[in-house]
Amino acid sequence: MPRASTPATSSSNPGLINAHTHGHGNLSKGMGDRWTLELLLTAAPWISGNRTVEDKYLSTYIGALEMLQKGCTACYDLTVEFPQPTPEGLGAVAQAYADAGMRAVVAPMVANLTLYEAIPGLLEALPGALKDAVAGLRLAPEEASLAAMRKALTDWRADRDLVRPAVAPTIPHHCSDAFLRACAALAREFGVGLHSHIQESKTQVIVGLKTYGKTQTAHLQDLGLLGPDFVAAHGVWLDDDDIKRLADHGASVAHNPGSNMLLGNGIAAVKGMLERGLNVGIGTDGAACCDNQNMYESLRVASYGSKVQGPDNRHWLATEEILEAASVGSARALGLGDRIGRIAKGYKADLVFIDLTHVNWMPLNDPTNQLVHTEDGAGVHSVMVGGRMVVDNRRPVGVDLGALARRAAAAAERLARANAANRGLFERLGGLVNMYCPGLARTPYHIDRFAGGHHAHYGPLAPAPR
Repeated sequence: MPRASTPATSSSNPGLINAHTHGHGNLSKGMGDRWTLELLLTAAPWISGNRTVEDKYLSTYIGALEMLQKGCTACYDLTVEFPQPTPEGLGAVAQAYADAGMRAVVAPMVANLTLYEAIPGLLEALPGALKDAVAGLRLAPEEASLAAMRKALTDWRADRDLVRPAVAPTIPHHCSDAFLRACAALAREFGVGLHSHIQESKTQVIVGLKTYGKTQTAHLQDLGLLGPDFVAAHGVWLDDDDIKRLADHGASVAHNPGSNMLLGNGIAAVKGMLERGLNVGIGTDGAACCDNQNMYESLRVASYGSKVQGPDNRHWLATEEILEAASVGSARALGLGDRIGRIAKGYKADLVFIDLTHVNWMPLNDPTNQLVHTEDGAGVHSVMVGGRMVVDNRRPVGVDLGALARRAAAAAERLARANAANRGLFERLGGLVNMYCPGLARTPYHIDRFAGGHHAHYGPLAPAPR
């Protein structure tokens, strides 16, 4: 950015990089409210079910265009297909990013246990008719999912300079230990990334303790999953030892502040992570649990979230740290730290041009503060990826947005009909899940939230940290 005294009408910046999203969620935006993470997972067959290959393309393409228009040039997309990944589906996702002109790492989410099998006691708590109903939601056997991923990694047809694959065992306790080890072995055989949702909700933490006798992170360390290729999504409930484990292994955390708040999971101790040398990227999470793909919003929420935890500003994130996380930190999480995230010799020309005559920049006082706290995407004039202009004068190049809106509306209407039964099942299950999982979350658990001895004690009646 130029100094405030430099005459300019526009400024170029490295593109923001989304460290964690879900491309399949873009056809599901706005479908839920007051959902916990576990309710969101319960709703998955309704909000993401019965997708055609065209739907998978369309959902991803819409999200890619939104990110580009709002100044994001690369993302880590954990996409999903039921009951297992398919070459056609992954090919459609990769093609959507290529057509949009956006850089992406595409990791199919895989598991071999459903929500009801993964949370101890939940299946047993369901009445008989609902037990029978959720039996139909079983995932593919682990051998089939592993074979599908191997085929995708072997036959990847997209230009890997723009769109490359990775592996995402979705949540540790949704996977057997053997399946987790096999996912890690597959990722390392092909030299690709490994990404999982780690200690996102307190329910997940308690399930981890019940299942493993230790935190999910400690268990993954025992299984050999942690390393420079590993990204822990969310990490809201990482304790000091977990943060040290991840940092010592050169891993990354994808911080998704908007989603963490919307789903009621809390606020991650990002300042403490950075102080311990843990790489942190910033993400939006999927549109089904954050409702937009606006990285500028994620920057602002990351800043504000760090400040509401207490009045000691030593524990607050600085705007410089947030911007660094959303560029250099996210690039490293994507495995692309040597080629994107900076404007420097040898790096890709992934650039965002900000209109300094936009009201967001009247006046231009401090570029970094205003990128984090003031810019909302409306000031983005043009965007370049790999030296190619993909957004010009606020419009995606070569895209008929009106026609795209009509396609999206038609898909949403058709999917609503196709998933009517799945919606009904969610309405029958939601109340039970919403009683059982918060009950687990009331189990007392203590974590050190920050370096420097600031502790929080979470118990049945304990308040959040102040």
